[in-house]
Amino acid sequence: MTDVTSSGLEALQRRLGHRFRRPELLLRALTHRSFGADHYERLEFLGDAVLGLAVSTLLVERLPQQGEGELSRVRASLVRQDALHRIALDLGLPPLLRLGEGEQRSGGRERASILADAVEALLGALYLDAGFEVAQAVARRWYEGVELRPGLGKDAKTALQEWLQGRRRPLPVYQVSAIHGEAHAQTFEVECRVEGAPSTSGRGPSRRAAEQAAAAAMLEQLQTQGPCAPVPSR
Repeated sequence: MTDVTSSGLEALQRRLGHRFRRPELLLRALTHRSFGADHYERLEFLGDAVLGLAVSTLLVERLPQQGEGELSRVRASLVRQDALHRIALDLGLPPLLRLGEGEQRSGGRERASILADAVEALLGALYLDAGFEVAQAVARRWYEGVELRPGLGKDAKTALQEWLQGRRRPLPVYQVSAIHGEAHAQTFEVECRVEGAPSTSGRGPSRRAAEQAAAAAMLEQLQTQGPCAPVPSR
């Protein structure tokens, strides 16, 4: 197995918005125990705590009227494995993981549990490299396109779709409007169109992330417009 390329690590640091002063921490955060003894599990343990505090702080700020029980439910939906798996894909982690040959052959590079663990390990590495404020800022950016509402904790695309369906309005259409950068460090721009509303746009390191950002902008726009009449059935 070939090791992680320097260009891949450079691209990941740009997506994170942080250049590591101790690059060995970044490399360790990408190393599964099947690869060697210097793996990410201790960083994962630390990152789990950092993520919990960062998300808890975000929810206390954004949901000031909610009690402990509701905040706990929303937090759980934001830090569960499938949510972290999506973050890992947006960061482009699969090709950067360091796996043993057996784990690689068995599909470990695409395994949701491994990718979710690596996301937490990255936060642990960020915390050790630059402190909580930097790690918290990175974590908050991961959730910029997520609808933080009581009982939901859903991603922006799902929230927008349900908002429109509840009003019997046509579903949104997403279209890539531009792609910037080299193949290993691209930034996508996506336009979101909804019938009867101005289009919105979003940017991100993947099409998925850009769609989420565009959906979040559209949902905010629609909600601030006030109630709209449903589309009459035919």
